Amino acid sequence: MSYRGDEMDAGTITALISVAAAISGIFLGWLGRSRTIRQDTAIEAGNDARLRTDLEYIKRGIDDVRIEQKTQGQRFDSLAERVTRVEESAKQAHKRLDRIEE
Repeated sequence: MSYRGDEMDAGTITALISVAAAISGIFLGWLGRSRTIRQDTAIEAGNDARLRTDLEYIKRGIDDVRIEQKTQGQRFDSLAERVTRVEESAKQAHKRLDRIEE
């Protein structure tokens, strides 16, 4: 009967080794998955930070364009006013010249 007892011990040992291998496989798989998730999160955070930086750069550029556009609008208004004055002055000068010619 000792032979049969040895077989059970070998079977029990084999079963315990199988269970331990399965548990360690699950544990190692979980660790690997957790590590991958952390790496993916870090990569996504870096990409998000880069995207936010790019958006801020674009926003500043748009603000600069708006300011420049406002300045150009003011210059245009000033120039239009000056041209109107010059036209009025030229018109008066022509009237004076017409009176001199008569």
